[in-house]
Amino acid sequence: MQEPPPSAPASNALSAEAQLLEEPGLPGFAPPPQAAAAPAGYRVLARKYRPSSFDDLIGQDPMVRTLRNAFARNRIPQAWMLTGVRGVGKTTTARILARGLNFELPDHKGAPTVDMDRLGLHCAAIIEGNHIDVMEIDAASNNGVENVRQITDSVRYAPTSARYKVYIIDEVHMLSAGAFNAFLKTLEEPPPHVKFIFATTEIRKVPVTILSRCQRFDLRRVDAATLVAHLRRICGLESVTIEDEALALIARAAEGSVRDSMSLLDQAIAHGVGTVLAEDVRQMLGLADRARLLDLFEELMAGRAAEALAQLRALYDVGSDPALVISDLADIAHLATRLKILPEAAKDPSLSEAERLRGLSFAERLSMPILSRAWQLLSRGLLEVQAAGKPIAAAEMLLIRLAYAANLPTPDEALKALANAGGGAPAGSVAPGGVGPAPGTSAAAQGPRPVAAAPPSTGLRLAASGGGEAAAARATQREARPQAAPAMRLASFKDVIALAREKRDLALTYALEADVRLVAFEQGRIEFEPGRGASDDLAKTIARRLLEWTGERWLVAVSPAAGEQSIAERRDVERRDALEDAKGQPLVRAILARFPGAEIVDVRDSLAPSEEGDDDAAVPQDFDPESDEDPFEFLDNPETD
Repeated sequence: MQEPPPSAPASNALSAEAQLLEEPGLPGFAPPPQAAAAPAGYRVLARKYRPSSFDDLIGQDPMVRTLRNAFARNRIPQAWMLTGVRGVGKTTTARILARGLNFELPDHKGAPTVDMDRLGLHCAAIIEGNHIDVMEIDAASNNGVENVRQITDSVRYAPTSARYKVYIIDEVHMLSAGAFNAFLKTLEEPPPHVKFIFATTEIRKVPVTILSRCQRFDLRRVDAATLVAHLRRICGLESVTIEDEALALIARAAEGSVRDSMSLLDQAIAHGVGTVLAEDVRQMLGLADRARLLDLFEELMAGRAAEALAQLRALYDVGSDPALVISDLADIAHLATRLKILPEAAKDPSLSEAERLRGLSFAERLSMPILSRAWQLLSRGLLEVQAAGKPIAAAEMLLIRLAYAANLPTPDEALKALANAGGGAPAGSVAPGGVGPAPGTSAAAQGPRPVAAAPPSTGLRLAASGGGEAAAARATQREARPQAAPAMRLASFKDVIALAREKRDLALTYALEADVRLVAFEQGRIEFEPGRGASDDLAKTIARRLLEWTGERWLVAVSPAAGEQSIAERRDVERRDALEDAKGQPLVRAILARFPGAEIVDVRDSLAPSEEGDDDAAVPQDFDPESDEDPFEFLDNPETD
């Protein structure tokens, strides 16, 4: 990648030498220094090695392929929308695209192309950003309707020297709503000699009416391997010696941004005076030693809180930011989880040898529930550390919490332990953390290991030593004790509804009747399919209320299986059946025929025989609806006896 030759128009100001020679000397002061003594201006690496063609652009192969095919088939749209995170090449791509649109050889031959192996007539000026027909506009400071009106007025005029007049509008999402609306007509039907290129980091803020008139390209983050190769090539061009681990640290810190990686490399070269070491990059970025972080993660997963706090304090004393330490620990948890699922990820060139080997070791020895729990604690705790007034104190409390959580069994291990204790199996058959027998339990006392027990312990222990083991043993003994009989026995789901009604919890009573489609019920366990109107926390609410009312923990879960009808649905069906049955009764049919427009609103069992037995006379047993006799004839003859 070579630096493009600068292009300076004839109207530029005088050179530095001429300015120095023409500058008048002040009385009593020494004359100005000669121009030869003035140092040449330094160009940062991000500008010096800025891509000038699509061949130099890295990490955006899908976009280049689309543009190549479009140019080859003369399917060139009137506008492009380039979006992506900072530093991935949006403005650079816009300039290269403008160069390709206006590529023209000195013999005035050429056509729009993406293959620009040499400089054309307009290339140098476009690359430097000072071509008269390629206008770069910053929408952050030109975001009004008047600014857009100036653009729409100028598009009517043909380009001065190039093939196309190209408008590059950076940070287009900063335009006001009125400015966007003023753009619509011109953007949809611009003159044939005008092209628009928009760039933005906030694509969601751009109205869909603008997006629908553009071809959109999402520039991707550049992966770490590509960044490492790119930085290594630049270091070779700059004659800089740099360690591979230092390149990996810079690529990881850049987070896919090429400009960020170039700026960090520029800073690292200045910091290392031509030789860049990994330790210098860590100090520059405020990062902790990766090997010490791996040691800290192992101490945490082993439940050794004191050793973990000592490691954290040592890192803090040498200048490591507590928030960055927690973030790096979360990265290690993520790395181990990823390697457990995809061992081939260890070939990532951005990983150091220590990360590769120990990450695979963590992935082999730690279970997925433990890694997931560590990730959740670290990712949530990172927010606490960042917001805390004393970050080091918040970080220490987080590590203590994580170390003691390593002694706790995962949910499936707790269920296995409870099942084994309930079935007569010794409680010591599963230890906290699921890595073997509980401390203090002999092999003879364990009995045969159940088939579903956790795998035997490997090199990395997850139960704490010393007092932690004693506490774990006491917790296991408490689990092994026979549980007291529940204070209240609920034989059926109707009993649960009756209990809620007795406790006068009307909202829960209604939810149990209307929103619970029962799948399974037994003492201590309810599985149900929620109805359409069920709240998201209905299962938690039921479990909490049953714990308050019965003194026993109930497992209430939402089941993916289809449940039976809810109480309310069953009641509605019974009511409809009762109405249909009532309509079929001879006496009811006679009533409905006698009173047109009458409807059956409800059916109540008021005609059932009472204890006295005198309600039987209320229903004429010999009534025949087909007979000519009208049972309501007395209504027409009120004078009869």
